[in-house]
Amino acid sequence: MKVLVTGGGGFLGNEICRQLLARGDQVIAYQRSGNPALQAMGVEVIRGSLSETDLLNKAMENVDAVIHTAAKAGVWGPWEDYFEANVTGTENVLEACRRNNILHLVFTSSPSVIHDGADIEGADESLPYPDSFHSPYPATKAQAEKLVMAANCAELQTVSLRPHFIWGPGDNHLLPRLLARAKTGKLKLPGPDKLIDTVFVNNAANAHLLALDRLQTDPQTVGGKTYFISNDEPMTQGEVIGRMLKAAGVEVEIQPIPPFVAMSVGVACENIWKLLKLKSEPPLTRWSANHLSTAHWYDISAAKRELGYTVEISMDEGFEKLSMSCRNA
Repeated sequence: MKVLVTGGGGFLGNEICRQLLARGDQVIAYQRSGNPALQAMGVEVIRGSLSETDLLNKAMENVDAVIHTAAKAGVWGPWEDYFEANVTGTENVLEACRRNNILHLVFTSSPSVIHDGADIEGADESLPYPDSFHSPYPATKAQAEKLVMAANCAELQTVSLRPHFIWGPGDNHLLPRLLARAKTGKLKLPGPDKLIDTVFVNNAANAHLLALDRLQTDPQTVGGKTYFISNDEPMTQGEVIGRMLKAAGVEVEIQPIPPFVAMSVGVACENIWKLLKLKSEPPLTRWSANHLSTAHWYDISAAKRELGYTVEISMDEGFEKLSMSCRNA
């Protein structure tokens, strides 16, 4: 099978490409920058953005399926940038699939699309979207997810996945930020005792392959649906962050702070960044403060039952793999 992966050079996309190649699929990575490492693996890399519709359309010629992971992530930035990448970009991917008669599309969504600011404990996919969001990222990802779900039909069968807090070797986003903030040996954190779900990157990638396969064998069951994906092993936020940092060789003392203090700091940071028109990301925002202050773990029974998803690498195994990777870096 010939599969195009948008954002194939990203943390998750790279692992998806690797797993597709390992099982014998032909892989194209469509992304904004070149990637010699992917090419060395045997991936065809096409440089382009999701806004370049002609190039995107050409890249999908003779492709059998698409895994759409490319997105603008983060907690800060102009609404227009997030909308262009996450909503318009997804519309362009869907249209290119239709033009090229591509039958199967797997979309990478996020559990943040249903986070309403309160604790989420053991919820399943019936949880509704909130009425409003504190950040353009979950707002635009929710719009994109709705587009993908609505697009499902006999001619284009779609499924959306919501992997939560992806981590593991090769992470160039979350772990570097944690390391930067823990360099003093102390880390202030609201809600360190709150239970959260995470997912090791290999497991998250495998879920995408399983979803793609199920679209081919049982589209009536999975088509147009969305699924939470995790390691199914909730831990306190403090333990997860502490063990990640320890795997990277950093011992840190986590200092709890009241959620209202974190929210106040987040509001202040947003106001200062807007007033001074700073382009960098604030150290804290309302959305990140709220997210850090609440529990969020999910019932993944549907993914197990309908996608055949199983956790292949446990949390303990994942931390060991991360530690080995950091030692060898």
